[in-house]
Amino acid sequence: MEGSSQSCTAFFFFLDLFIAHNISENCNIFWSGTVSTFLLTLGLFKHNCVINDQIKHDSVRIVKQVKPFSNDREFNEKFSYADNRIKTSKYNIFTFLPINLFEQFQRVANAYFLVLLILQLIPEISSLSWFTTIVPLVLVLAITAIKDATDDFFRHKSDQQVNTRQSQVLIRGKLENEKWMNVRVGDIIKLENNQFVAADLLLLSSSEPYGLCYIETAELDGETNLKVRQALTVTSDLGADIGRLAEFDGEVICEPPNNKLDRFIGTLYWRDNKYPLDNEKMLLRGCVLRNTEWCFGLVIFAGLQTKLMQNCGRTTFKRTSIDKLMNTLVLWIFAFLICMGIILAVGNTIWEVKVGRNFWAYLLWDELLSNAVLSGFLTFWSYIIILNTVVPISLYVSVEVLRLGHSYFINWDRRMYYSKKDTPAEARTTTLNEELGQVEFIFSDKTGTLTQNIMVFNKCSINGNTYGDVYDEFGHKVDVTEKTPCVDFSFNPLRDQKFRFHDSSLVEAIKLEEPLVQEFFRLLALCHTVMPEERSEGELLYQAQSPDEGALVTAARNFGYVFRARTPETITLYEMGQPVTYQLLAILDFNNVRKRMSVVVRNPKGQIKLYSKGADTIIFDRLDPSNEELMYTTSEHLNEFAGEGLRTLALACKDLDEDMFKEWMKKLLSASSILENREEHLGALYEEIEQGMMLLGATAIEDKLQEGVPETIACLTLANIKIWVLTGDKLETAMNIGYSCNMLRDDMNKVFIISGHTMLEVQQELRKAKSHILGISSEKCSNGESGKAQLYNSDSVFEETIIAEYALVINGSVNPYLEKLLLDIACLCKTVICCRVTPLQKAQVVDLVKRHKRAVTLAIGDGANDVSMIKTAHIGVGISGQEGMQAVLASDYSFAQFRFLQRLLLVHGRWSYHRMCNFLCYFFYKNFAFTLVHFWFGFFCGFSAQIGLDTNYWTAVNHFFIWGSLAMYFAIMFAMTSDGLFSIFPNQFPFIGTARNSLSQKSVWLVILLTTVVCIMPMVVYRFLRTDLRPTLSDKVRLMQQATRRQGPQEQNLKRVRRTSSRRSAYAFAHQQGYGELITSGKNMRVANSAQSVPSLDMKENGSGCTESAQKKNGSTDETIGTAVADSDEKTSGINAVKGM
Repeated sequence: MEGSSQSCTAFFFFLDLFIAHNISENCNIFWSGTVSTFLLTLGLFKHNCVINDQIKHDSVRIVKQVKPFSNDREFNEKFSYADNRIKTSKYNIFTFLPINLFEQFQRVANAYFLVLLILQLIPEISSLSWFTTIVPLVLVLAITAIKDATDDFFRHKSDQQVNTRQSQVLIRGKLENEKWMNVRVGDIIKLENNQFVAADLLLLSSSEPYGLCYIETAELDGETNLKVRQALTVTSDLGADIGRLAEFDGEVICEPPNNKLDRFIGTLYWRDNKYPLDNEKMLLRGCVLRNTEWCFGLVIFAGLQTKLMQNCGRTTFKRTSIDKLMNTLVLWIFAFLICMGIILAVGNTIWEVKVGRNFWAYLLWDELLSNAVLSGFLTFWSYIIILNTVVPISLYVSVEVLRLGHSYFINWDRRMYYSKKDTPAEARTTTLNEELGQVEFIFSDKTGTLTQNIMVFNKCSINGNTYGDVYDEFGHKVDVTEKTPCVDFSFNPLRDQKFRFHDSSLVEAIKLEEPLVQEFFRLLALCHTVMPEERSEGELLYQAQSPDEGALVTAARNFGYVFRARTPETITLYEMGQPVTYQLLAILDFNNVRKRMSVVVRNPKGQIKLYSKGADTIIFDRLDPSNEELMYTTSEHLNEFAGEGLRTLALACKDLDEDMFKEWMKKLLSASSILENREEHLGALYEEIEQGMMLLGATAIEDKLQEGVPETIACLTLANIKIWVLTGDKLETAMNIGYSCNMLRDDMNKVFIISGHTMLEVQQELRKAKSHILGISSEKCSNGESGKAQLYNSDSVFEETIIAEYALVINGSVNPYLEKLLLDIACLCKTVICCRVTPLQKAQVVDLVKRHKRAVTLAIGDGANDVSMIKTAHIGVGISGQEGMQAVLASDYSFAQFRFLQRLLLVHGRWSYHRMCNFLCYFFYKNFAFTLVHFWFGFFCGFSAQIGLDTNYWTAVNHFFIWGSLAMYFAIMFAMTSDGLFSIFPNQFPFIGTARNSLSQKSVWLVILLTTVVCIMPMVVYRFLRTDLRPTLSDKVRLMQQATRRQGPQEQNLKRVRRTSSRRSAYAFAHQQGYGELITSGKNMRVANSAQSVPSLDMKENGSGCTESAQKKNGSTDETIGTAVADSDEKTSGINAVKGM
């Protein structure tokens, strides 16, 4: 059977390929999945064979145009392509009422009151009018329905606005205006400057030289910088010739619709040739055409199949612990209601048998009620109706209103407003406010979150010599401050005025024309994908894909190697004032696997050179053996740079042979046209040529800390919140940022570094760390009171009693089999730093804590690589920084600086949680107080299901006291706190000072003392006995901590951990694949204007440090924190007081 299945699978695989490549020539558009899907769709074939998973993923889309007039709408409608209409709304005029009511009655409280309303319509069991239930029920349903209808109305309005946009479509040989919703796959569309892209298009031609165009992708990824797209050379020749465009008969075979914004794989078959297609030739829906007069594109995906709509999946609904608690409480309250109904029904049955029978002679009852058991049964339902107020029908609406108010408090907080960027804090959700007050774990990115992500070229190492340090006349190194004189770059008229460098020896080496120094800066000026813009003579603006690249190119510019212009085939530099043009032969682009970027150029002398930069461990593995001594020296320099918290890259070059390079280029062109596994083939070719390079040196870029980061982390640590840093940087850089942030300190007992390369090595290092922690702690506990040792067997108790401070630094990934061991050790440490982690691994770390710890998690980041982590955590916070708005768009809360997190959690989170708890306590108290009156009244009315309070009277009293109490509260508060009122009516305050005078009377103090003793002493005695006889978890922790402290202070390891290693992985200098393949795909290039400016590199260094009290262990954190936050919202220890509620 297995062999039969494999044979059948192979048959369908080859049949699929045959159909895909031999489709009838009269088909304009053809959609192909696997052959099995195709045949089953047509109803021509059925089989039970097992289809290989690989074949399932081989589905392709074929867009084919062979007729003179390419837009044959009637023919295209035969196929199942999605039209270009989008629909984000949930309802229409006919479905709104049934669907909305169905959704609302899924709530237990609403369904309960619907059943209650039905019961009230039965006269035999109802003693209340149905009006008392239907009014609040309809009111709640109406309010929710109006809110849902309003939201959906705006969605309809937005959909209508988008669907009715106009686009120029090539129909029957001429351009016609069509609404977006009428655009179809296979249409050719003309776009003009500043227009939105209607669908996912293959760029055919544009007004720019050789098919270039510029787009803004803010709606896709939040990035506002312009990106470049370029058409194939063969299609760019079509230009704006409508006749030639109408005769276009190319065939596109590409991947099926998916949500990968940064990837597209396809092939264009046209005129017996095939041309590879990638993402750099696509214009995705949602983009805006900028700085380009016009362009033409072929629709590949439309409507819901576009990548934009594929990414609009439903966001996971995050529920708070309060929501879960309320649902549980409602169920318990309903069970309590059933119990009360049963008690009263049994009471009615007994009363009817023993007492009620005496009244039957002169008080005639219906036959239906003559049976006592039946009377009790009916009484049960009657009391369910009467006691219905115990189930809170308005609870959910009241909670949502309260949350909405808390969200406005966050939005209006001026202390979370960042004036430099005019960025206020924003609560992007209203359902998680009280959850902010219960956060126990914070997962933070480093770059752009803890740091500013504004890169400054700080130091470098060239041919074994370091540059960047400043020395005095005695040869001693001095610290660089704002008053330190800068290097004079006046010899360079094209310099960047904002650039600062303090070591003049590097400029002298440039002027002396040292070959390796010149080659070093030549590499920085050539090996990149930066796009230059020259607004006026000498005024250069660089559009860089990452801040690192911008800093390196700017450094080369100031040292005399100015990147001036580029075309798809050339790069023009001004080397010490002289224009030099290099022929660009190939760009070996960056990605997260390669961790390096290379370019191949031909200099004016005809020599072919390979320039490469990337992670030092990656570059070192590809060096010529003759570089061993220089590599060792440079590695020492890299350790020194990393020890200062700088981001490093290694630089290398290589001379290429002409014949060898030609042969390699043939392989490259062949691999570029492969549809399957194209990236793997290209990676192998890149690896082949990047061998035997010569080391030039290394760069060190500074990314300064944001303002207030150390103080914020210290305050959050005092609140017993654990902060984990998840970063893609190397171990040394991450550790030194940890020291700068006070997450790592010299007085910590030990810093464990997990850097094993195999699963066995990592397991041994983790077990060694755990045994070290447990060994010391168990030794401390063994000297304590042995009689109570059995109370502390729980892991949670033991975790809380560890007073020694440890830190865990993990370098690289950990095998899933070791994740539980890793989590156990990490929770015993004060600080956890994970280095060299990918975006997926960040999310996995957050999910690990969510699954195994009953704790609320918060993730904070600023870039696209943090989105998965932000979505995985209970609460996601985005920082609007230098890496676009991707993190903000995916977050629940957003602001501009990390330091605002302290106020978000310890002020807004604490008060939201506090207010919500008080509200719920009052709400349930009010309902129970009103309901239990009727319950007790049942014992005095013969369990006859009569109401104890007149409803009209109760409603009037309820309104009077609610609105009256509010009015009196504000009136009294105004009177007691207003200085103006006393000055206006001085005669109305004759008793000023009475309270002060009364305190001088002995009788007053005696009353206060007696009252205090009588009220407090019984509770003190009760709590003392309960703590001694039945201690809680907190009591156990407190007793163990006290026993540990009595042993005296232990010897601490004050030696600072040495942060060096022989092998490191340097920082990956971009998060996405670059523009290399795009730049080399044309023949000429015109630089487009851009409004984006280069970030200022002259930033003042933030002050660091934290108070001593924030660094020391606080043994009574719970009590101190509770008092501090109650006194002031600026006190940061309040989170534990909230957790104790």
